[in-house]
Amino acid sequence: MGKYREHLSSAAGDKGSSRTARRCQPVRETDFMKHECGIFGVFGHPEAAKITYLGLYALQHRGQESAGIVSCHEGRLHGHREMGLVYDVFKKEILDSLHGEMAIGHVRYSTAGSSLLKNAQPILVDCVRGPLAIAHNGNLVNARVLRTDLENRGSIFQSTSDSEVIVHLVARSRKQELDAALTEALRQVKGAYSLLLMDTKNLIAVRDAHGFRPLCLGMLKGSFVVASESCAFDIVDAKFVRDIEPGEMVVINRSGLHSYHIGNLKSARRGLCIFELIYFARPDSVIFGRDVDRVRHNLGAALYREAPVPADLVLPVPDSSNAAAVGYSHESGLPFEMGLIRNHYVGRTFIEPSQTIRDFGAKIKYNPLQTALRGKRVVVVDDSIVRGTTSRKIVKMIRNAGAKEIHMRISSPPITHPCFYGIDTPTRKELIASTHTLEEIRKYLRVDSLHYLSREGLVTAAGGERSEFCLACFSGKYPVSLAVDFDKFYHDRKQGAMTLKV
Repeated sequence: MGKYREHLSSAAGDKGSSRTARRCQPVRETDFMKHECGIFGVFGHPEAAKITYLGLYALQHRGQESAGIVSCHEGRLHGHREMGLVYDVFKKEILDSLHGEMAIGHVRYSTAGSSLLKNAQPILVDCVRGPLAIAHNGNLVNARVLRTDLENRGSIFQSTSDSEVIVHLVARSRKQELDAALTEALRQVKGAYSLLLMDTKNLIAVRDAHGFRPLCLGMLKGSFVVASESCAFDIVDAKFVRDIEPGEMVVINRSGLHSYHIGNLKSARRGLCIFELIYFARPDSVIFGRDVDRVRHNLGAALYREAPVPADLVLPVPDSSNAAAVGYSHESGLPFEMGLIRNHYVGRTFIEPSQTIRDFGAKIKYNPLQTALRGKRVVVVDDSIVRGTTSRKIVKMIRNAGAKEIHMRISSPPITHPCFYGIDTPTRKELIASTHTLEEIRKYLRVDSLHYLSREGLVTAAGGERSEFCLACFSGKYPVSLAVDFDKFYHDRKQGAMTLKV
C-alpha cells in the first residue's frame, strides 16, 4: 500500500554510454513559457483510472515530462507514474491494474523541483491518518521556509517538489477530519495551488484564495469529475458544471458534494493568471468563466485597433497564436494565411547538426510557405516574446521566403518579470523586454514594425477588470509577497542584463 511502480528509460543509464550521452544531449526549445502541470480527478465511476487517463490526455499540453495516476480500491491506494507522455506511460495492462471508483491524475512540467521521477505526481504516502495522494498545480512561494522548519522537526522529504510540503503539513495536523487537516495546512502556505487530495474515502479539490490556476467541476453520469480545464471533460462526455471558486474547498464522498471556503476571501486579492487566457489553456476550454478561443479572437482584434498597418496578409506563429491572428484578420479585413507550417511531431531531438544547418531549432519546428509569402507585406501575430531568440529566427525564415515587409504584432504586453506562481519563465535578466526598449527589440528581431498589446487592451479583451487578474509578469506587482531567498531573485542579483547582437 502506498507504493508506486516507478520506471525510467534512459540510454545514458547504460554502462559505457555516458560518452555518447554527453555528445547527444537533447536540444530543448527554451524561448517560450512553460506551464507546470495539469490535474484530473474522478469520484464514483467504475472505471475511474481509465477516465482519468483520458482526462490527462486532454491536459497533455500543460505538462509533458511525467504522468501519474493513483486509484482507490477496497480501502487501498494504488499508483503508477513514469517520466514521459500519457500515452507512453499508461499501457493497457497498467490501466487494467488500477481498479476502483476514485482516482486522481497529474501531468507535470517542472518549475519547483527538478525533472526527476521522484518529483513526478501524484505524490502517494502512508502516514498516521492512512494513505494519502496529492496532485498539485501551482507554486508555493514560501515552500523553502516551510520545508526547513518541517525538516528541523523531523520530517523526511522524498522529493524536491514544493508540493510535498503540503503532504507533510497535512500529515502533522492533529485535526481528525481530512478536510480540516488540509484547511489547517493550506493556511500556512503562500502562493498558487489548485489541488486534488485523496484518501480512501474522500476526493478533495481546492483552489487558493487568489485563484491563480484554473480548476473546474463536472458531472459524468452521476459521477463527479474535476479538472484543470473544461476541455478534459469533453473527451469523456462529461458536463461542465462550474469553476471551483478561489478559496473554495470541495469535498466529495459517499454522502455527496460539500463546499466550504477557506481563508479570508474578503482580504484576498484576485489573481487569475492572464497567461492562461493568452497562451496556456487550450482554446476549446472555458476557464475563469471565459471562452478561451473568444478571448484570443478579441486579443487579435484589439491588436489591429491599437496598431493597424498596410499589409497583404496576416499569419500566426502556430499553434497558440492562431485564434489571435484570426481576430486580427477579421478586424482588419486582411486575408488569414497559414504561412508557417508547424511540425507537430518534434518532441526532442538528440542530435544537433553542425553550424552548416543554421537555426536548426526553429527549422525543425517551423517551415515557411514561400508561395504564400513571396513579395508580400506580412503581419506576423504571436502570443508573446520571451528571450526573443526564436522570434528572430522565425522572422529570418519568413524574410528568406521572400516577404517584402514583416510587421510583428504580439497579443500580450512586454514580459518584464518572472512568474513565481506555477509558470516557468526565465530570470528577469533573460527577458528581452525587461532591459531593452521597443525600438531595440524591433532592430534585434529585424522587423519593419513591432507592437505589443497594451495592458488596457489585454484586460478589456479578456472581459474583466484589471483587479481580477495577475499581471505581475508585465508589471512586477506580485499579488502574493515573495520569500527574499527565492531562487530567481537571487539569480537576478548576481547576474547582469542580457545583451543583444543586432
